[in-house]
Amino acid sequence: MIVTIAIGLGLGLIGLGILGMLISGIQSLIKGKQDYKKILTMLVPFAFFGIAFGIFGDITQAGVATMLFMLALMILTIFLTGLRGTFNV
Repeated sequence: MIVTIAIGLGLGLIGLGILGMLISGIQSLIKGKQDYKKILTMLVPFAFFGIAFGIFGDITQAGVATMLFMLALMILTIFLTGLRGTFNV
């Protein structure tokens, strides 16, 4: 029972954090403090999750696929920035 309450409270806090970030991002976008490219970059995981959910039809599998995709993307970008720094491109 306590575990269920703790998980629910944790998920609620995560939801409030995401809601706060969305509101802050919208305010920054309206005030002209943010670039549209940065906003679109932040939407990549959500878009991939939606695509993965459409393919798999299961939230768990879509979440794991999104995590693996984002890890692979992170490794690729670290590799590319390392190459860029090495060869001064």
